[in-house]
Amino acid sequence: MIESTAHTTPARSLVMAAFIRIILCVIVFGALLFGTAGSFHYWNGWLFMITLFGPMMLVFAYLYRHDRELLEKRMNIHEKQKEQKAYVKLSLLWFLIAFAIPGLDYRFGWSYVPLWLVVVSMFLMLGGYTLFVTTMIQNSYASRVIEIQANQRVIDVGLYSVVRHPMYMSATIMFTACPLVLASYYALIPILLLPPLLVYRIINEEKVLRTGLAGYADYTRRVRYRMIPFIW
Repeated sequence: MIESTAHTTPARSLVMAAFIRIILCVIVFGALLFGTAGSFHYWNGWLFMITLFGPMMLVFAYLYRHDRELLEKRMNIHEKQKEQKAYVKLSLLWFLIAFAIPGLDYRFGWSYVPLWLVVVSMFLMLGGYTLFVTTMIQNSYASRVIEIQANQRVIDVGLYSVVRHPMYMSATIMFTACPLVLASYYALIPILLLPPLLVYRIINEEKVLRTGLAGYADYTRRVRYRMIPFIW
């Protein structure tokens, strides 16, 4: 059984750590998108950045005010399981490819995505992120890493009464919309690799939860689908 006990970080240190994390994310996304595009005139890149980081700042402010312990958990990225460490390495490679292609697409003019589809995809991306945040609010144990926390219990209400891993469902919706917000059909190709990555993570996560979290096996019998209702 893997057990983790939450440690409360001083408020000032937590704010600084979160601020640095967000700045680094902005730099990395900006370098990938505008570096490969070769231009800051790539307006879809700006639209994507605003759509992603605008809500993220609001969520940070909400968690800081209402659930600092969960915010601290979301800051932890150090996996303990060797299977999850492998997942992190694979997902990093996937991330670099998925978000380098849109800029290259813009530079070389491979795709033409109509404005209406860009706008619809932006709202789909926001919808996926909203579900992601809703999942966190409904489950205060929603750590970024795979672990059993002290006094953790099974959450089976809200989105968790529909699928066992609504956070991964939400992420899939959000990331599927990203290439079209970025006006790149070709960037949809690496998105096809996301579900297999998440399946790999979920299978290992459920093994840990079945072993270490009381009542989880019964929960899997009540809620049949892992990530996609009526499919899997």
